[in-house]
Amino acid sequence: MPDGYAALREGVGAYALAVDVVAVSGPDATGYLQGQLSQDVAPLGVGCSAPSLLLEPDGKLTALVRVTRTSEDAYVLDADAGYGSVVAERLERFRLRTKVRVEPLDWTCVALRGAAVRVPAAARTEAPFELAVDWNGTRGVDLLGPRADEVEEAVPREAVWCGAAAWEALRIEAGIPKMGAELDSRTIAAEAGLVERAVSFTKGCYTGQELVARLDARGSRVARRLRGVVAEDVGPDDAGLLVGASLWTPGGGKVVGRCTSASWCPGLEKVGALAYLHRSVEDAEALVWAADEDAPAEERRPAHARPLPLVA
Repeated sequence: MPDGYAALREGVGAYALAVDVVAVSGPDATGYLQGQLSQDVAPLGVGCSAPSLLLEPDGKLTALVRVTRTSEDAYVLDADAGYGSVVAERLERFRLRTKVRVEPLDWTCVALRGAAVRVPAAARTEAPFELAVDWNGTRGVDLLGPRADEVEEAVPREAVWCGAAAWEALRIEAGIPKMGAELDSRTIAAEAGLVERAVSFTKGCYTGQELVARLDARGSRVARRLRGVVAEDVGPDDAGLLVGASLWTPGGGKVVGRCTSASWCPGLEKVGALAYLHRSVEDAEALVWAADEDAPAEERRPAHARPLPLVA
């Protein structure tokens, strides 16, 4: 079992979450972000946060971010590590005649997950911020701030520090998409199940809105969706074989999906994966997989589709 997994589920697990943070500040910060993010940021109080999409004009994804208000005219956006420069460049590209400053920050984030994590009743209005998280029933708090020592001091004493394997297992079981794995510049938000979580349909216009609104009006019928896959005969040491693997229905000649992440999942006692599957694939439908798209049928191995989360 990955070190610390039990704490992430049943107690208080702590994990040093790799994020990039970008500050957006100035007299026009709120109005500018209203026009660039899919989320309604104006109602956010200081110390409050919300997930949001940063989109290109054609509606494709630049990055999934979390926006946190740090003062009346200042916000921070955090994204998966490696995407801070992408976020900053995208925000700078449309910052014309606007009193806004965009700058990277060297901030630290520690994720707390588990049934015993205490979610604060009120927002903390100074760093480190305590940001409530709830993704497919996986709840907890992220501690985010500019000083690593202060962030670590805010970690409860009873917390168990967890390794990357335990965190990845939790992420896949919960169906949380990650930039560079499930999410990239080709992603449409509806495919990854991000619209309900990260889009406001009552705010004003924002860059990339047209595609999101058009798909929503049509019932979000996209060709593929992010789903779960459980492999039937794969051990912990071979979980990586599923990353990038092609998926078919048994006896089918056409690929119906592709795995994006995989891990041994203690909550399943099997290898679980995230995958984009064609909308024709039913929940619990039998599948077969192979690392090589040209693998003959006899070399394909059994799996089945599952809805997310894989473990509730």
